[in-house]
Amino acid sequence: MSMLELTAKQLRDEIAAGRIKSADAVTEVFTRIEIYDPTVGAYITTFKEDALRSAHAVDAKIAAGHSVGSLAGVPIAVKDNLCMRTGPTTCASKILANFHSPYDAHVIEKLTDADAVILGKTNLDEFAMGSSTENSGLKQTVNPWDITRVPGGSSGGSAAAIAARLCWAALGSDTGGSIRQPASFCGVTGLKPTYGRVSRYGLVAYGSSLDQIGPLTRDVADTALLMNVIAGHDPRDSTSVSEDRAPAPDFLAGLEKPIQGLKIAIVPHLNEGVDAQVADAITAALRIYKDMGAELIEVRMPHFDYAIACYYVIATAEASSNLARYDGVHYGHRTDHADDYVHVYSRSRAEGFGDEVKRRIMLGTYALSSGYYDAYYLKALKVRNLIRQDFTRAFEQADCLIMPVSPTTAFKIGEKTADPLQMYLADVYTIAANLAGVPGISIPCGFDKAGLPIGLQILSGPFTEDRLLRIARMYEKQTDWHTRQPPL
Repeated sequence: MSMLELTAKQLRDEIAAGRIKSADAVTEVFTRIEIYDPTVGAYITTFKEDALRSAHAVDAKIAAGHSVGSLAGVPIAVKDNLCMRTGPTTCASKILANFHSPYDAHVIEKLTDADAVILGKTNLDEFAMGSSTENSGLKQTVNPWDITRVPGGSSGGSAAAIAARLCWAALGSDTGGSIRQPASFCGVTGLKPTYGRVSRYGLVAYGSSLDQIGPLTRDVADTALLMNVIAGHDPRDSTSVSEDRAPAPDFLAGLEKPIQGLKIAIVPHLNEGVDAQVADAITAALRIYKDMGAELIEVRMPHFDYAIACYYVIATAEASSNLARYDGVHYGHRTDHADDYVHVYSRSRAEGFGDEVKRRIMLGTYALSSGYYDAYYLKALKVRNLIRQDFTRAFEQADCLIMPVSPTTAFKIGEKTADPLQMYLADVYTIAANLAGVPGISIPCGFDKAGLPIGLQILSGPFTEDRLLRIARMYEKQTDWHTRQPPL
């Protein structure tokens, strides 16, 4: 078996035991990147020399009999909105095309401490604003299962890299489904942790009350492995939960133990508008859970239908505030065509930002403006609280909630770009989890007739990622969807 066929956990074990060298894994994956990434477009930047240097250092520690970290030389990719001293941090935007961060994000520090090898930075929708990675200001990423289709977004580069075997694991960020939706479209596993479980220090902000960093991997065990590395309190992030309130458990411990007496909540009306093949795959997955002894419980979530409207008020309002700092003065792109400082500010932003980013800044500025704050932003905050209460009531009755990740499988490149509203509706099933701050995972649960992956979304209560992973693993052990590879 080629080392490219191994999961991250299997590769870690082989490297730690001295049977495979990390440097050989890095060399092999870069050979594959050189062959396939010109087509897939997963990476914005790669760090081959730095990666080999790190891999040789891990191999030397193992050869000397020294202990190594829990990711022992595993090659990993990271989304390019995570600050890193190595290479540029672009957020796939022309306004940051030449920006080099002076510090590492918390999760980058954790990966380095765990002896991971970082291969490069992956593509995304500009500033993580999008559902298809078509909004990248730097390049196009395609779906490895069908290169005429999108990989999802905004973490499309990370998901495509996993599916195409261009890394063993990756990090993404999820503001309204940006890990789970591309994971579904690319047939990989993607987890959005509870808000506050993983430090956001060094994550370039889109919507500060919604953003959360999480892993994209080949299977649930690899997700648990990465969560063991990146989860935990960080005093530099005021939204990072303290160890006293919610200590990070060992996510691998007990992963193989099924949940006895599992109760699964379903919301019947949410199946309306879902593609028939997607609905059939979700129904089949629920049948497998029932065969394992799970009980299905119908619940009501009366405010779920307001999630899209609520999200696009709150997220754009926060984006307009967060992106005000990109002004052509402090850092980032600065126009060459300015007569005064008003022109520096306006023209730098006009030249540096893409259309979708401009659209969301304008929407958010409008929602926060005098005379409209109470009518839009304040009302959205009240609706957000009602949505959170819906989840609380659902999890009082059941261990988890299951629904689709997306209404459809991956759509054609360019199919929705002319209609932003249709693009926003691609996130209809994922947005509510971010508004409520609860964890959610997407795992492969089938394919449509065109051979495109379908994802199953499982949600659970705040800070119950260990239970969520066990529930996902129960299904994964009964199927082989997660082992299938695209025909590159």
